[in-house]
Amino acid sequence: MVIDFRRMSPIIAIYVIFLIGINTKYGACDLDRNKTAILAVDASADSGRKIPDTLFGIFFEEINHAGAGGIWAELVNNRGFEAGGQNTPSDFSPWAIIGNESTVFVGTDRSSPFKRNAVALRVQANCDADECPSTGVGVYNPGFWGMNIEDGKGYKLILYVKSLDSINISTSLTTSDGLQTLATSNIVASASDVSNWAKVQLELFAIGSTPNGRLQLTTNKKGVFWLDQVSLMPMDTFMGHGFREDLVSMLADLKPRFVRFPGGCYVEGERLSNAFRWTASIGPWEERPGHYGDVWQYWTDDGLGYFEFLQLAEDLGASPVWVINNGVSHRISVSTTNILPWVQDALNSIEFARGGASSTWGSVRASMGHPDPFDLKYIAVGNEDCGKKFYRGNYLKFYNAIKEAYPDIEIISNCDGSRTTLDHPADFYDYHIYTSTSDMYKMKDFFNSASRSGPKAFVSEYAVTDSSAGTGSLLASLGEAAFLIGLEKNSDVVEMASYAPLFVNANDRRWNPDAIVFNSAQMYGTPSYWMQHFFKESSGAVLNPTYILPNLSSQLAASAVTWKTSDYASFLKIKIVNIGSDSVNLKIMVSGLTHTINSLSSSTTILTSHHVMDENSFLNPTKVVPQKSVLTDANTEMDVVLSPHSFTSFDLALEQTSYAADM
Repeated sequence: MVIDFRRMSPIIAIYVIFLIGINTKYGACDLDRNKTAILAVDASADSGRKIPDTLFGIFFEEINHAGAGGIWAELVNNRGFEAGGQNTPSDFSPWAIIGNESTVFVGTDRSSPFKRNAVALRVQANCDADECPSTGVGVYNPGFWGMNIEDGKGYKLILYVKSLDSINISTSLTTSDGLQTLATSNIVASASDVSNWAKVQLELFAIGSTPNGRLQLTTNKKGVFWLDQVSLMPMDTFMGHGFREDLVSMLADLKPRFVRFPGGCYVEGERLSNAFRWTASIGPWEERPGHYGDVWQYWTDDGLGYFEFLQLAEDLGASPVWVINNGVSHRISVSTTNILPWVQDALNSIEFARGGASSTWGSVRASMGHPDPFDLKYIAVGNEDCGKKFYRGNYLKFYNAIKEAYPDIEIISNCDGSRTTLDHPADFYDYHIYTSTSDMYKMKDFFNSASRSGPKAFVSEYAVTDSSAGTGSLLASLGEAAFLIGLEKNSDVVEMASYAPLFVNANDRRWNPDAIVFNSAQMYGTPSYWMQHFFKESSGAVLNPTYILPNLSSQLAASAVTWKTSDYASFLKIKIVNIGSDSVNLKIMVSGLTHTINSLSSSTTILTSHHVMDENSFLNPTKVVPQKSVLTDANTEMDVVLSPHSFTSFDLALEQTSYAADM
C-alpha cells in the first residue's frame, strides 16, 4: 500500500507515520486479513475546511402523487371537476353518485363562475323526502384513496353552490361505505341566496376516525343544484400554510438547506401544453385551472403551486431552487429564435418571488398574503435538457437576461461539467446519478478528479435504483451514504445535493424507490431517508481530514465534521460506512483537539439490520431506523466494532469550542 503523505496536513502525516510504526511493532500490519483498521482524524483548527451552507437539501417533484394527495393537505380529489377536460359532458371521477337512475341525475356543464375553470357539476334530484333513500341522493368524493378523518379534528369545507330553488344539502364525512357518519352539517338557503353562485364555508368536527373516509353532499329535496370548487382541508396543517403536518415534519427533521422544485420531468411535460405553468398555479385557488401532468399521468388542481413551493421553502428555513421550463419538453422544443416570450415568463416569475409589493408581479404575491419578497437566489434552466436540440441556445438567452436583471441570482446549467469544461457560462452544473449499490459506493471518489475551477456541482438527483434497492433497502442506503461522504470530502467543488424522488403515495408508485412512503393516514421513511439524518448537521460544518489504515476503501468510507448547535455547543461527528459482510475492528484516533470530550453528552448512532435487504413498511415502519445510545467511553482514542452492512456515527461532545463562532 502506497501512502501519499503530500495530501495530508503535517499533523496528520506525522500521526499516520506514528500509527504505522505502532502497528508494525506489535505485528498488526496484516489488517486486511484480520479485518482491523485505524481511523485517524485530524481535528486541529487549521486543518479544517468549511463545508458550504447549502450542501444538503431536498428535491420535490410532483410524482407518485407526492403533492396532490400528498404533502398538499387538500382532501378532495378533482375539486373543480376539471380533470375530465373542458368539453362536457365529461368524466367527473373520482366523484361518484349516491342514488340510482330514477332518483338522481348527475353530469357536468360549463356554468362555472370561474373563467379559467368553466366546468361545474349539475345535480338533479328526482325525489322528495318520502321518495328518496333515507340517506338522500347526491354525490360523494373518496379523496385520494380515502380521506383520513380523525376523531376530534376539525375540517374546513368550502364550496360554491347555485340553484334556482331553495336548497337543503347535507354535507357529511363518512366511512367508505357511507354507513357511519363522522361529521355533518347542513347548507340551507333560500332561492334568492343561491340564484347566483354563492360561496359556502363550514367547519366539520369529527366524532370518529377512519383512514378511508369520504365527503358526501346529499339532499332529500327535489330540484337542481350546481356545485363547483369543493375543498376540504384539515384545520391543522404545517405552520398553517396548507401542508400535511406529518409528512412535512419529516422534511423539517432533515434540516434541509434548500428545496428544489417543482421537478424533474414534471417541469417539462411530455408536451409543452401539459408542462407546469407557474402563472396558472398562483392567485386564488378557486381560479387555478389545474393541469394534467402527462409525464406521470395524473391530474393536479395546482393547489400546490409556485407560491406554495416558495412558502414551503421559507417554512423549512431553506433556500428555494426554482426549476424553470426553457421551452423544452420531452417531445417538443421551442427554437431559440422564438424563445424570448419564455425568457420574459421566467423574469416575471422572479419578480413574483422577489419584487416589491408594488411591482407588477410582486403585488400579486402580496395579495396572496406575503408582502415581503421570498429569498430566491437559485434558478435551474431546465431539467435534463442538455442534449435537446435548442437547449444551449435557449439557455444562453435565459442566462443573459436573468444575469442582467438579477446579477446575484446563481444559474444552474443542465450540462455536466464534472469531466469537461462547459461551453457556456454557469454558476452550477447539474449532475444526476441513478445506479446500483456497488456503483454508487464507488462513486464516493467520483468528484476527486473533478475540476477545482469553474462552476460548482449541484448533485440534484441521486439514488440507488437497481434491484439492490428493492423498494427501499438497507443496502441501497449504505451505497448512498458512502456517496454522500464523498460529496462532503469534495464539498470544495460540490455545493448542493439532494435525493430523488422524495415521496411516494403507496397507491400510485410511478418510481421506485423513494425516501418517504405514505398513504392517507400513515407514513414511514425508507432507510435512504434515515441515512440522510446522519448528514443534517454537515451543511455549514467544518470538514476534518480523515485517513484509514490500511486502505480498505472497497469496504469502508469515513468522514468527520465539527459542527455547532444553535447555542454554540460543539460536536465532532465521525461517520463510517461498512458496506462489507464482515465486522471490522476499528481504532479511532483523534488528534489536534484543544478541548476535552464530554463522554456524558457523547453518543453513537447506527443504521443496520439483520438482513442487508431489509426494508421498512406500514406494518413495521421502524425495522431499519437509526439506533442511538450513549457513548460512555468517548475519548480521543476508542476501540470500536463496526457491524456488517452498517452506517455508524460517533458524536463526540466537545467541552469548549476551538473554532470561531462565525465560521
